[in-house]
Amino acid sequence: MRIAVFHNLPSGGAKRALHGFVRHLTETGHRVDAFLPDTADEAYLPLARVAHRCVTFPVRRTVAGVIASTLRYVPSPSSILGDLARVQRRIADDIDKGEYDVVFVEQDRYVLSPFVLKFVQTPTVYYCQQPYRSNEGILRRLSQPRHDGLIRTLWSRHVVSKAMAAIDRQNAAAAHYILANSCFSREAILGAYGLNAFVCYLGVDVGLFKPTGVDRENLVLSVGALIANKGYDFLVKSFARIAERIRPPLVIVANSVDRPWRRYIEQLAAQLGVRLEIRTMVSEVELCLYYNKAKLFAYAPYLEPFGLAPLEAMACGAPVIAIKEGGIRESVLDGETGVLTQRDEGLFAEAVTELLYDEKKRAGLAERGIEAIRRSWTQELATERLLWHLRRAVHS
Repeated sequence: MRIAVFHNLPSGGAKRALHGFVRHLTETGHRVDAFLPDTADEAYLPLARVAHRCVTFPVRRTVAGVIASTLRYVPSPSSILGDLARVQRRIADDIDKGEYDVVFVEQDRYVLSPFVLKFVQTPTVYYCQQPYRSNEGILRRLSQPRHDGLIRTLWSRHVVSKAMAAIDRQNAAAAHYILANSCFSREAILGAYGLNAFVCYLGVDVGLFKPTGVDRENLVLSVGALIANKGYDFLVKSFARIAERIRPPLVIVANSVDRPWRRYIEQLAAQLGVRLEIRTMVSEVELCLYYNKAKLFAYAPYLEPFGLAPLEAMACGAPVIAIKEGGIRESVLDGETGVLTQRDEGLFAEAVTELLYDEKKRAGLAERGIEAIRRSWTQELATERLLWHLRRAVHS
């Protein structure tokens, strides 16, 4: 197939997944060209290394773009939206001239469902990681007004959130075919957009994320952006309930950081006596090493759509303890490949404590987790699932 790829992603799990898709598609003989605005993070796992061609379009701020952002879109969180839409129209024109079979569209770091969906005529397959979520009650409670103040909070909730949700919904409605990363996400898409989506699970690069034989250290790892909805405050409070004599350090590896939230988490850990280490922007090799060194992997985001990190941990033999909500319920099997608890600090602390003491149970979870990854969650299998949908979209 001739496949055009669009993305405007930051670093993180979604970019890792996209990089894996493009690499395996090219390795299996498909022509894959990438088109992206220069606001996409290409310093992290650049597609230029795995695609046949990667074309970057500069997003230049213009007076017309600022006016369009203010009047047509919304003046916050960025005045870039007008110029971003204009550039994505150019990208769509270039893609249509390339006579591709299909366009594989990833999300946009600013508006989630990208503007390119409205402009391109070639059949599109939109991989929707999640609909716009800032209107959710839990995210409102978590993120503000702790840092932003009353006026900015009201502006964000009643103006920005509504406008951004509308942009996301309108752009998504233009997609030819929508994929979701989990059944949970599919239902969220149906609720937010009123649109059908097909579940296409992600996978893990088992050539990279695998047991390396290094000794496990007395630490618990968590991975993800250091922002409010990733639940790190819950983890810190849970760890504070573990007996001090056995309480392990908590290590967070974050691809991006909300600085006020980092200060809050560090202060909270200091107050509660929890040893906390935060590492940012580590390489893929370093991340794999952390997964292999960790005695346990802890994961507590609020309503996480899917969660690639627990699968990576399982692939490396790190037993997973996670909150039983969102897409995690589809990838981690409670008592079989990991441990799932209710969102209760005491219950989570008990689960961590039990696994710290029970080496046999940790070993069993690790072994079954590795087997599950190799059986169902490899990047090769994920690419086969994606290809089935790409072909189906072309002929539907």
